[in-house]
Order: sequence, then structure tokens, then C-alpha cells
Amino acid sequence: MLQNAKDAAFDVHPDPDEFLRAAMDWHFSPTTGSPFWLERAKSLDFDPRTDIKGFEDLTLFPNVTNELRDVRAEDLIPQGYGPHPEVLGVFESGGTTGAPKRIVMLREWWDRMLAWQIAHLDARGELRGRDWLFLIPSGPHMAGEMMKRQAAALGGLSFTIDMDPRWVKKLIAAGKADEADAYAEHLIDQAAFVLQSQDIGVLMSTPPLLERLARRDDLVELVRQKVQTIEWGGAHMDADTRQLYRTEVFPGLTLHGGYGSTMVLGGAPERPDLTDDEPCIFDPFSPYITFSVVDPETGRAVAYGERGQVVMNHVSRSFLLPNNLERDMATRIRPPEGQVGDSVADVTPVHRFDDEAVIEGVY
Repeated sequence: MLQNAKDAAFDVHPDPDEFLRAAMDWHFSPTTGSPFWLERAKSLDFDPRTDIKGFEDLTLFPNVTNELRDVRAEDLIPQGYGPHPEVLGVFESGGTTGAPKRIVMLREWWDRMLAWQIAHLDARGELRGRDWLFLIPSGPHMAGEMMKRQAAALGGLSFTIDMDPRWVKKLIAAGKADEADAYAEHLIDQAAFVLQSQDIGVLMSTPPLLERLARRDDLVELVRQKVQTIEWGGAHMDADTRQLYRTEVFPGLTLHGGYGSTMVLGGAPERPDLTDDEPCIFDPFSPYITFSVVDPETGRAVAYGERGQVVMNHVSRSFLLPNNLERDMATRIRPPEGQVGDSVADVTPVHRFDDEAVIEGVY
């Protein structure tokens, strides 16, 4: 079943429970599983190959995300890929709550995720052949690399800025607000050089940097003249701010969001055709990426329409990370037909996570 899912087109949806059981066989077989999971399985009080029968059973797994701060990256690669797996990169989390966590991105998953993203963008019918300006991190971060490849697949050029989000968070944590502000302005200065000289059709930005750009009348005018679409992600944006951008700051432009995590090797686009009165709703790429919204005290799912903490799962041949409690709160939304797990809306960060203050900064 997992092999069939590997070969199937991205929009062919495998039976979720059959797919999950095949994934457990793959990741916990001595011949195909990764060294990390084969070693970790010795400390589990259940057998994933027999006891994980459906997605609700993923809660049996402990949250091992923090172990990805120190694990040898090669040990995360399933042995079933052989001695020379096609690795596109080792990517790191933002380091918001301590040392960064790492994942290994294999070609198989990258191609599937990218095809799914392109299909969603093409369904909107507005992004082919346009050049993009990215106000998002690059370096060890997955977002920058994935977005550049996405732009290339759509026939556009990519323009980037040099951003280190960890430095901003460090300055804020140290109480150096003036230095953090100066660095953020430096990022906007870089964006200005590109907007002034290039034909940018799509602006991809984190909400904090979009808000900062919107303070400069000259840059707002450039965006109005040149840009047709603003994509945002990497930090939260509420519906009121989204409405303000759409109606007053950037009227006539398409504004579209995304929500994701390095730890699930991808993201979820904003549901299309939402009205201005509806919240920002995100639907994940299930059954590979699934969300649930739980009461952080009990771990039980909250009711639809109620708020709770987001739990994410990634299950594919390339990678396994189940039961990952994220540092985000969200409203639980009923999913579209055929989707496994929840959709989420009105995502905001928790104030503290793993005994660390959560600082968004510019990302």
C-alpha cells in the first residue's frame, strides 16, 4: 500500500488506515526503517506494526520532536531507500524554543508536496509566469527553499532577502528592542531595492514584515503598482488584519495565507473562497500531514468551533513524526470531505512552550 502511494499521483488519495498500517510496517521493519525509529521502538510500550490501526492510534506515540535537536541526521533516513538516497536538504526549525530541530528532506516527498502545492496555486489561476519576492528566511529553513522551487515551477524568478530570524528573537529576548527594530528595518530596506527595480508580481512575506512594509507609503505604492498577489505565512495573522490589508492597504490585490511547520515537512494553504467575515482556515495535505486540535491539559479533542492546541502528524515513506504538540493554538474546524483529521483556523502562538517564552519576531 505504501509503495502504491509512492507511485500514485499526488491527487490519488490512499485508504487512510491501510496507508497508515503500511507506513508502520515500513518505518518499523528492520530492513526499511530508519536507525532513529528502530532504536526508539525499543522503548515504546506498544508495537507500532500491530497496535497502530488508525490515525487516532498515533496518540500512543510519545512526542519525540525535541529529540530531533540532537539526533544524527543520517539516522532519520529510512534504510529502505538504500545506500544512496536522494536527499534535497537538511532543514531546521526556527529555534523559537531552544536549539533548532532538524529534518531530512528526500526527493520523493519533496516532489509530492510541491505537486500538491502547485495544483492549489493553479486552481486560483493567477500565479503563472510571475516573479516572486520572498520576505522569508532561507539558510537552513525549509520555507525559503520550497518557495523558490515553487516559483520556478510556476515559471517565475525568485528574489530574496538575507534574513536571520533567530537573531531577531535573540535581540527581543535580551530586551534589545531598538536593535531588533533596526534589523527588521534592514530587512525592509532589502525588499525596497528589489521592489524599486524588478517586476515583482507575487510578494511572499511573514505577517510581521508585511506589517512593517505597510508603514512605508512609498513601498505600499510600489506594491499596489506592481504586485498582484500577496502570500503570507510563517507567523499568525487574524481576520481583521487580513480584511484591513484587502480593503484599505492593498485594495484589489489577492491576499492568501499558509500555515505549516518544518516538523511536518510542509504546510497547509488557506481554504479558497473564504468571505471577509470568515476566519483564516487551513486544510492540510492528508493523509500525509494531519492536524488535530486538543485541550492541552487533557490531550482530548475539543469540540468543533472551540480553541485548543494543535497536534501535527507527518506520515510518509520519507519521514515519520507522529503526535507532535505544536506551539500554536487554533480553532478546530470541520474538515472537507475525505480529509483525515481536523482543519484549523485563527492560529496564534502559545505564550510559553517547553518552559520557554515564545517569541515570533519576524518569523
